[in-house]
Amino acid sequence: MKRVIFITGGQRSGKSKFAQGLAESFSANPVYLATARVWDSDFKKRIERHKRDRGEHWDTLEVDKEIGSLNLKGKTILLDCITLWLTNIYHDNQYNLERSLSKAKEEWDKFSNQDFNLIVVSNEIGMSLHAPDESSRHFADLQGWINQHIAGKADQVYLMISGIPLELK
Repeated sequence: MKRVIFITGGQRSGKSKFAQGLAESFSANPVYLATARVWDSDFKKRIERHKRDRGEHWDTLEVDKEIGSLNLKGKTILLDCITLWLTNIYHDNQYNLERSLSKAKEEWDKFSNQDFNLIVVSNEIGMSLHAPDESSRHFADLQGWINQHIAGKADQVYLMISGIPLELK
């Protein structure tokens, strides 16, 4: 049963909508694994919009970092999203790139080593402007390395552009 599908792309590229459609095609009751923290009122509105976009048939888990402790064997999981999960790890490790990368890989490997259908959403932030400060540049590096780590182990990889999925792997 184990299958990992990685979906990456820019902000508002249609990643979540595509991922939700895939999850619903695999299961009548998929699990939405939300990794967001509510940082401000705008972010709270974004979370509420995502909740409305899903139907009542979704089970929702909210785990901001410790995804490796979850047991979701036999389920269809949509993890949305890696970027927010990494933000939490990076913040809680005082913006230390090496510690954050190590922690993220460790958590990811524990989590993804389960027998489940897993659809993973992430952002491709390295295709934008060069970050103006060191912390932001380090986060872009962290995001790129984790995306590579996940995509390298995934069964399928999609890049979303303007709502259109391009299958890469």
